[in-house]
Amino acid sequence: MAEVEESNTMWWVVGGCIAGIILLVVLLKKDETKHLQSGAVAQLQSETFSKIEKRHTSNNSTAEQISGK
Repeated sequence: MAEVEESNTMWWVVGGCIAGIILLVVLLKKDETKHLQSGAVAQLQSETFSKIEKRHTSNNSTAEQISGK
């Protein structure tokens, strides 16, 4: 029986694909977390909560409004 020689080229291609995928994940993760460093999320949350609180307090009726005075 003749021995079949494995080609090392296939393993270089597989290794290159794995390295490329890891590099892509790292780059995308860095880009994904960029907005967290700018503080935009915290500012947006504070604006949102202040609007919710304002809406909540404007919807509450006072005792004088309920009695019709």
